[in-house]
Amino acid sequence: MSYAIVRTGGKQFRVEPGEILRVPSIGKNQSEQIELEALLVADGDSVKTGADIGGAKVTATVLDHGRGEKIIVFKFKRRKQYKRTKGHRQGYTKIKIDSIG
Repeated sequence: MSYAIVRTGGKQFRVEPGEILRVPSIGKNQSEQIELEALLVADGDSVKTGADIGGAKVTATVLDHGRGEKIIVFKFKRRKQYKRTKGHRQGYTKIKIDSIG
């Protein structure tokens, strides 16, 4: 079983070939190929990191774009008659991992 660790959108993800992920928004069009830099590559018992990787890339295809669930942000200060309610929906991109190499 081979897998890799990649970083995108300030987060790190463990990915395997054929896997479908939701990552923070990537500015690419649907069905476009993207390359993500691998931080760690594992194939069976061998694990490679840092300079051992040799610039390994993970290729993926953009499937879809969307927005996540709404999060309510509520600010409140007691005894000051201060209340603020705001909503937020984080954008995401759904990608399919094609290959690690």
